[in-house]
Amino acid sequence: MNKFLRFKVMLMAISGVLWNYGISAQPPLRRAFQPEGVVNKIPYGNNPSAGKYAQAGDANIYYEVYGKGSPIVILHGGILGSTIEMAPFIDSLRKDHQVIAISTRGHGKSEMGQFPITYDKKADDIAAVINAVTSQKVMVLGFSDGAYSAYKLAAKYPEKISKMIAIGAGEQIPGLRSINFDHQMLLSDKAYWKQQNELMPEPERLEDFWNAMQEFYNGMTASKELFNAIQCPVLVLSGELDRNAPLMTVISAYQMIPNAQLSIIPNTGHVCFHENFEAVWAVVKPFIR
Repeated sequence: MNKFLRFKVMLMAISGVLWNYGISAQPPLRRAFQPEGVVNKIPYGNNPSAGKYAQAGDANIYYEVYGKGSPIVILHGGILGSTIEMAPFIDSLRKDHQVIAISTRGHGKSEMGQFPITYDKKADDIAAVINAVTSQKVMVLGFSDGAYSAYKLAAKYPEKISKMIAIGAGEQIPGLRSINFDHQMLLSDKAYWKQQNELMPEPERLEDFWNAMQEFYNGMTASKELFNAIQCPVLVLSGELDRNAPLMTVISAYQMIPNAQLSIIPNTGHVCFHENFEAVWAVVKPFIR
């Protein structure tokens, strides 16, 4: 064996050992607009040692499983969202729980499926992953789009959900707000999108996906009928200064959910857990226990 082949085999062996310990041999994954001082040690969303796929109707849905214990599903935000943005929760929860981190359809390594996009489809996607991993009831922690997906999941599949944490997701009815995605702004973090394009199974469909999501968000409803149908205990959590889900819409959702608690994190915006994870975790930790 020549020197080059020996070196290549050695690198592959080292890489395999690193993956087995959850350590990335590749450049660390980054979330959108991630500050330079943040380093994600484990590549959540692209970790071969933990990743699998579940067939959910018209799409293959990618997910990763970490830890042992009572299961908890993690759902990231939409459009700029990715599994790696939920790293602080996965890092904290995997110590005592089986964490099931899902890349929702059209994000990361999950397929987009066929348009139109609906929360019914998203709920079915999540249910397919849960069925593939466990027969137990699960807790769900969702952020933004992931929280709306969790609301729909709990309403549609109440037998699967024990508790829910919904972050940054309030009452929504058509006309309450208008969403128009600025594609230039979305693509302005070039390093993030270079990374995501390499993960995506269909990167050529990205802008079509954004257009479908824009249409979906502008027509979606999350109101009394949905919230009243949720039977499990729910922690509704929000940043005080959230512009995506304004405070009054979050309070309205809390008031319509039969068994809900409310927590507002002062002086934080939509992604409150990146701004003050310590405060968010102080609320989440006792709720899940």
